Formats: sequence, C-alpha cells, structure tokens
Amino acid sequence: MARINLPAETRMSSRERVDCALEGREVDRTPFSFWHHFGLQKEPPERFVQATLDFHAKFKTDLVKVMSDFPYPQPKGPWYDLREEADPFPAQIQALNSIGQSLGGQAYFIETIFNPWKVAENLSSTQEVMRLKEENPQRLLDALELITKSEANHARRAIAAGASGIFLAIANAQDGILSQDDYAKFSEPFDRLVLEATAQAPLNTLHLHGDRVYLDRFFKGWAASVINYSVQGTRVPISSVRKQYSGVLLGGLDEVRFRTLSSETLRSQYESARKEAGKRFILAPGCSVPNDSTDPELFRVPHFLGA
Repeated sequence: MARINLPAETRMSSRERVDCALEGREVDRTPFSFWHHFGLQKEPPERFVQATLDFHAKFKTDLVKVMSDFPYPQPKGPWYDLREEADPFPAQIQALNSIGQSLGGQAYFIETIFNPWKVAENLSSTQEVMRLKEENPQRLLDALELITKSEANHARRAIAAGASGIFLAIANAQDGILSQDDYAKFSEPFDRLVLEATAQAPLNTLHLHGDRVYLDRFFKGWAASVINYSVQGTRVPISSVRKQYSGVLLGGLDEVRFRTLSSETLRSQYESARKEAGKRFILAPGCSVPNDSTDPELFRVPHFLGA
C-alpha cells in the first residue's frame, strides 16, 4: 500500500518511512525526495547549509540528498599530477556537520560524490581524459587511483559527520561514453572502492546517470542498498529492474520534463512506479529536477502524496 490512513499523532517521521523502504514494510505514505543544484559553491558553507535545510523543510522531503558543488583541489601543475587528499572537500564536511546537527536524527541525509572519472573530467575536460586514456592509459589510471583514495577519505568523513550513505553519481557507464570493457578497466574498480569505504552505511546509493546506462552491471555485488536511474530516459521500466534487483529503488519521476508535466501525469508516474517497485521504493526523479523549478511546480509532489 502507498498510504495508510493514520491519526496525525501516529504519522511516521521521515526517517521511519525510509526505514520501512529499506526493510520492505508498510508506510503511512510513500517516502519521497527530489533535489537540484543551488549554485552556491562560491558562497560560504553556511549559505549552502541553510539552502539545503530550507528546501527539506519547505517540501517535506523524506530523504535529504545533499548536493556537492564544491570543487576538487586543483593541482599546481598538470591536472593529473595529483596526491592523495586527506580532506578534499573541507567546506562540504563543514556543511554536512551542520546539516546533521540541524536535522537531529529526524531524517536521513546522504552525501553526493561524483565518481573519480567525473572528477578527472572536472579537473581537465572530457576530451583531455579521453586523450590520456588513449595515449597514456597508465597515467590516467594512476590519477584515478589518487582521486579514488581522496574520495574514499571524504566518504568516511561524511559518515562521521552523520551522513547515512553516499550518493555515488556515475555518468560514464553507458554506451556512447565508455565501452563495457573500458568502463570495467578505467572506472568500475575505482567506483567500487569509493562505495566500499562506507560499506556499512545503510543508504549507499548508486546514481546511474544517462539514457544508455549498462544497468545490468549494477544489480549485484556493489556496496549499495539503493539504485537511482532515469526510467523515462532509459525507457527501462521499474518492473524490469525489480526482476533483477531486490534493493531499494529511488526514482519513477521524469526529471527532464518535470516542470511541464501536469500533476495528473506526475501522479500517474508515481502510481506506476510504486506498483512495479513494491515496498522497497522511494519516489524521486531520475536525476536533478531543473534548477529553475518554481515552488508551485515542486509542491505538486508532496501535495499528491499528502505530505
């Protein structure tokens, strides 16, 4: 069931709803989340903290997905001339500590981490990473290993700050970016290591970004209990994924057309996803909703859920 009619005083907390999804139990209403980038990476962490908490409080999200827009440290020399960083995102850790203290255990929050390949692209460019892969693959592997060690350090700090998992964004495990063999060599081992740094966290999440994702690679053997992917982009229904994956499915809503879809269409997407996913389900978009989404557009989801 999506919702049980209960007196107000017995309604579940956000944390309890997510616990039910993790354990496959009934809920008073379907837990949900959504997110977008605040664009505050050049501002003090306090601004980012307040924006995150205000967003959660306003829209009553059940899972707080903390964005991660602060940049990885840029080396003085060539982008690949890296070292292991004990604390690569200190402003983000400061923000996580404040978010955890403010939430006070009433809601789970998870920390977004872009996978090492994406960090390498951010330090240089997509073209430069591809060039290095072809011309000097060992140098690229060495750089990715150092980024991985640094991100694993950050992941452990995030859990120490109160996060209940990491949201590992993987955008290169898809046809048209890397072949299956190239992903297996240049990305998968590093992606696994970042997740394994927080293997005991209850809400480690694989965000499989893109429309041509190699979904089958991620259904078993990863240190994650949640998968988030774009149903509409990949055209892979949740029912197909559920046949192969028993963990929590986070998704169902069309992130690309979110602003222009009617409330009835969004509700229909929700109903279909809930039915196909079963009890281990948290309603969410397949990725960030547009950054310029208005409050009335965002309020449609908590309204039809009865949040």
